[in-house]
Amino acid sequence: MPILSVNHRTVYQYRRPVSFGEHRIMFRPRDSYDQRLIEATLDITPEPASLRWMFDVFGNCVAVATFDTRSERLTFASGITLEHTPGHAPVFPLAPHATDYPFGYGAEDMPDLARSIERQWPDPRHEVDAWARSFLPQQGRVPTQELLAAMTRSVRANFTYLARSEKGVQDPLTTLRGKRGSCRDFAVLMMEGVRALGMAARFVSGYLYNPRNDRARHVGGGSTHAWLQVYLPGAGWIEFDPTNGIVGNRDLIRVAVTRDPAQAVPLHGSFFGLASDDLGMRVEVDVVELAATATTQPDCQGPGPTPAR
Repeated sequence: MPILSVNHRTVYQYRRPVSFGEHRIMFRPRDSYDQRLIEATLDITPEPASLRWMFDVFGNCVAVATFDTRSERLTFASGITLEHTPGHAPVFPLAPHATDYPFGYGAEDMPDLARSIERQWPDPRHEVDAWARSFLPQQGRVPTQELLAAMTRSVRANFTYLARSEKGVQDPLTTLRGKRGSCRDFAVLMMEGVRALGMAARFVSGYLYNPRNDRARHVGGGSTHAWLQVYLPGAGWIEFDPTNGIVGNRDLIRVAVTRDPAQAVPLHGSFFGLASDDLGMRVEVDVVELAATATTQPDCQGPGPTPAR
């Protein structure tokens, strides 16, 4: 079981000292059967007036910082150590009725899955529909695992990855027509494609492990990463990373899961000053494998032994 270390540093720079509004921070991974949080630290400079922790509506761990000082720079430095257990994808168990597509969700699941099945973006000419249905045979059924794996790997093979610094997500039609985008753009396109086929999908924000001796293995490292989960009866929520063609959780560190990408912004806040005062931000993320030594820490109990400063 690999022990992974994540160092995530975000620096905001300003032309002159400004004051800051509330900042919401989503850096802390979700504890689960496939990833166990061992240690987490969070250093904030200048020191916040208050720092509180909460769970959002999806069960993600969120820190909320407020400030009473002015500064030309605002820095958030997160350190995480966790045990990561890769699953046995692309072979995962499915309920007998969901082995082949199309399938339906049970009445007991539909009230909770309905919002994750709803389309979130307009598709007036049904272009995303047509793209999703291009993975279906002309007649008969198709193995569900093969369908979703083919869609995932098609994005990796036929689309060009571009790191985008702009906020937000591209319209899926823009991504589909241009065949290029960032990891979050690819995740949203596939989410809409999966939803067009009647399956529940949700957005995932987190980190990507790319071994230093195999940098060609993945694209999208050096920053936060995004992918999606699809709910499959018998298997539950399964990870799909269309940016890298990954099926399952291999090399993916889950931090937040949401219905909409706007709900999974890793760091969000405001400052008070002129627009020209903003000199931009710099984000650095480094994920490495460590030796297997550590102790467990309770979930969402603050940053751990190192206080914010």
